[in-house]
Amino acid sequence: MPTYEYRCKKGHDFEVMQRMADDPIVECEVCGAPVQRVFSPVAVHFKGTGFYNTDYGTKSRAREKEKESAAAKEKKAKDSTSSSDSSNSDSSSKKSDATPAKAESKASAAD
Repeated sequence: MPTYEYRCKKGHDFEVMQRMADDPIVECEVCGAPVQRVFSPVAVHFKGTGFYNTDYGTKSRAREKEKESAAAKEKKAKDSTSSSDSSNSDSSSKKSDATPAKAESKASAAD
């Protein structure tokens, strides 16, 4: 049976176990003043297949985040070293591009 929470206009709070088919209580058990049913949010955890494991914090999720951050750091370090390598290869390709142009100009001057 569900438990319902009620609050009277004078500030008294109380809970009553009722069937869902029962009529709601209309007066306070303490003072007899009119009451209203209080609705509170319910904590629901959806677990099992079909639900994201990222919805709830767990120890295993914390370990996954640590692994992801470590992998991101490694990737960043790898990208920075490869970008410096590519800048070196760019400058060497510029040198090789300049060499055939000089060779062509020397060949045309010889003609």
